[in-house]
Parts: sequence; structure tokens; C-alpha cells
Amino acid sequence: MSTLVGSSLFATVNTEYPNKTYKTYKTMATCVDNSRTSQPTPSHHLSVSDQPRFDNPVSKLLKFYRPCLTDFVSQTATNPNPEQLPQPRRTFIEDTKGVEAKKDYIWMKMREESYMDVEREPILSGYYFASILAHNSLESALANHLANKLSNSTLLVHTLYDIFSGVLCEDQEILEAIKEDLKGVKERDPACTSYVHCFLNYKGFLACEAHRVAHNLWLRGREALALLIQNRVSEVLAVDIHPGAKIGYGILLDHGTGVVIGETVVIGNNVSIVHNVTLGGTGKECGDRHPKIGDGVLIGAGTNVLGNVRIGEGAKIGAGAVVLKDVLPRTTAVGNPARLVGRNDLFRLDTVQV
Repeated sequence: MSTLVGSSLFATVNTEYPNKTYKTYKTMATCVDNSRTSQPTPSHHLSVSDQPRFDNPVSKLLKFYRPCLTDFVSQTATNPNPEQLPQPRRTFIEDTKGVEAKKDYIWMKMREESYMDVEREPILSGYYFASILAHNSLESALANHLANKLSNSTLLVHTLYDIFSGVLCEDQEILEAIKEDLKGVKERDPACTSYVHCFLNYKGFLACEAHRVAHNLWLRGREALALLIQNRVSEVLAVDIHPGAKIGYGILLDHGTGVVIGETVVIGNNVSIVHNVTLGGTGKECGDRHPKIGDGVLIGAGTNVLGNVRIGEGAKIGAGAVVLKDVLPRTTAVGNPARLVGRNDLFRLDTVQV
């Protein structure tokens, strides 16, 4: 008896009675031929050029990277062009040898700190790559970071990036002020562990830099755009700074939550302001109606400085104070209403910590 096999149908032919055929159905397992014409070459037999390389930081970074961010960042981060990928890591001493490297000391240091953080927390490699390592300058990274923070469904990240990058690339004074802000936070806030930590996680710093862009637009007559940035910063970061306010360099907005700064406020250099501080008006004046803060002033949490009053350089305002009159330089004011309790004759601008 011979058997003809189909996919699931067996046709059985009886050799004694060739005119009779019996059909039977049986369940059959699918048979797949997975034979190979050649065996794969073991990895230890590959040439050096054929073996996968994970011995440099960029390869390690890409090994963990997952493109899950916005269109703008993901296109940059996953670009196969090797020229647009970050260069292999060098030591910070090597990076700061040239004149240009010394000029961009903080940016090079931020990249060094980013690599160190990625080595400690590989799960954050994609975030650090898109936020820091995929960019070739501080202004590009900051424009991208602010755009991602402040964008929404109608105010697209691409639009905000073009606005921020345009201002930051044109105005070098803003860029220098940003570097001084990073240095000021790092020096005066004991909780700040690195420049990149401040750049990525300090909303007071981000609010201050967004204000610098808004102030530039305000001075150029683009009030609607400047006010839009102010509104988004207030909604997202809980810091409300009118774009007309003038702010110096080396500013520390510690915590930042609840800080309100009015239109005609003028803030000097190396000023430290803690959370829930209001630099506002009394409601009885028009025009120039807001405080003027001197260099090196420290304003404690929950303080209200109201009206067109002057806080002298090096002064300290205690937490919860209500200041309605001028405060002399290098003095300490506390209470409601504020009163002077001492002088700070040995004050130095670069030594005040909060």
C-alpha cells in the first residue's frame, strides 16, 4: 500500500483494488526546513573591523538610548551621520587646553559632568544625550531645553526653539549672563552639585534665562511674544517675571516657586532671592513703581518688597519681612514692617550662601 501525503489529507490507495481510494484526515505538524548552507562565524573569529565596538562612551551611550522624545530632539539624537554624534570622551583637562575651550569652560565642564552622570545612571542616557550631548554649544542646548519645557499642543517646540536660539545666538551679553548665573548658583547654593544639575533641574535658573530672552524681545518691541513667554514660564515653572524687569548677572533664584517680579524692577548683580518673594508695587503708584535691588543682596523666603524703594548693596532681608522703605547698604532688615538690626561691614559679594 502506498500513501500520498498532502497538507492534512491522506489519500490511501489499496493495491489489491486499485479502483478504490479511501480518504482520511489527520492532524499534521508543520515541518519547516531551517537548515543552513553555512554556519555563522563565531565572534572570536571575526576580524577587528567586523566586531561590534562598545569600548567608547558614545557606543555605550547609544547602547542604552531609546528615541522617545519630541520630533526635534529624536531626529537629532538618532541621526546616523557620525559627524553629528558627540565625539569620544576626553578628559576635562584635555578639553580645556585651547583658548576656545577656556572661553567655553562651563559648557565643556557640563559635558564632562553629563558623561559622568550617564556612567552612573545609564537609564538617563537618552535624556542627557538629547539635552546636552547632542548639541555643540550652550545656547543650542538651552534653547532646546527651554523649548521642550515651555511648549504645549499649540505652541510647538520647533517654534520656541527658533525663538530662543535666535536671541541667544545674536546677543552675546545674554550668553555671558547665563554663564555667570550658572557660576553663581554653583558657588552660593550648597545643594547644587554640578553645573549640569543646575542647567537641567533648577527651575529658578530656567525661569531667569527665559526672562532674559523675553526681555530682549520686549526691548525690540515684540511685546506680545515676550508676554507669551512670561505666561508660559509662570504656568510651567511658577515664577512670574515681567519681561520689562531688568536683571543683572550671577542671579540665584533658590527654589523659585512663587517669585513675583514687577515691570519696573531693577536687580543688580550676584543677587540671591529665595522662594515666595514679591518685588511689587503698593498699588498707589504708576510709572516707575517697583523696587531697585543693589548688588549682592540676599532676600529671604516669603519677603515682600513693595514700592519704589531701594535696597542697598550687600543688604540682607530676613524671611517674612515686609519692606516699605529704603534699606541701607550692608545692613540687615527683618520684621513687619521691616526694621534694621545690624550692619554687614565685612560683606563680600561672592561669599553669601543660602
